[in-house]
Amino acid sequence: MQVSACPGCGLVLPEVDGPTHEYIGASAACWGRYGELLVRELGELRNPDVHRLSVDTYAVQHPGVPERRSIRSVAVHLMGLCLVLERGWPPAGATARLGRLVERARPHWLEPPRPNGTLTVEHPLAGTPESHAARVREWAEDVWGAWSPHHPQVNAWLDSYL
Repeated sequence: MQVSACPGCGLVLPEVDGPTHEYIGASAACWGRYGELLVRELGELRNPDVHRLSVDTYAVQHPGVPERRSIRSVAVHLMGLCLVLERGWPPAGATARLGRLVERARPHWLEPPRPNGTLTVEHPLAGTPESHAARVREWAEDVWGAWSPHHPQVNAWLDSYL
């Protein structure tokens, strides 16, 4: 069985022939693991508040290549992480506000960090339902920290859009 590293997060998984996202830069195997996380969160855990962090973290950890959709995606998801992790917003409040920002955002490409965090989607998947929220937050904080050179730009975007 051949393995390969995900181009976004570096997670090494067995190669699979499966779907990927149009502009999120993940391997098919990693995209499948993210799907498992979504099934857990939207099914077993019934859409926990921490789902906002899961979506934002995965998106910025798999930025893809510089093109309009990926640039906007990364910017909006970085702003989501900033609102929750740095500014202390409740995840539901961030979700409501970010939905209105998507159309107004005019960001530019931010060069992704290397490595793009040290934790991956495997971190929350390895936990129990009881530890899920804490493990998602650890993953989010790890990836947000990797993007620290861009925190001033993300905050400037938020200040101008809010």
